[in-house]
Amino acid sequence: MRVDPATNCWRFYSLSLQPDLFGGIALVRQWGRIGTEGRQVCALYDDAGQAWDALARQLRVKRRRGYRDRVAG
Repeated sequence: MRVDPATNCWRFYSLSLQPDLFGGIALVRQWGRIGTEGRQVCALYDDAGQAWDALARQLRVKRRRGYRDRVAG
């Protein structure tokens, strides 16, 4: 989540790993303005190691841009 009232920035970014129907792993990225459905993109990977590496890369990029971690639950 990235919130900056001074610039009217109220954004969310969500990352999750989910199994696909063919035995692979999907990295699901969802982002947009808080209070909206936003956009969603799925990237498919053959093994969990590749998916975890991609997730870690996305986390680094988003943290550098000012997003804070928030665990769902």
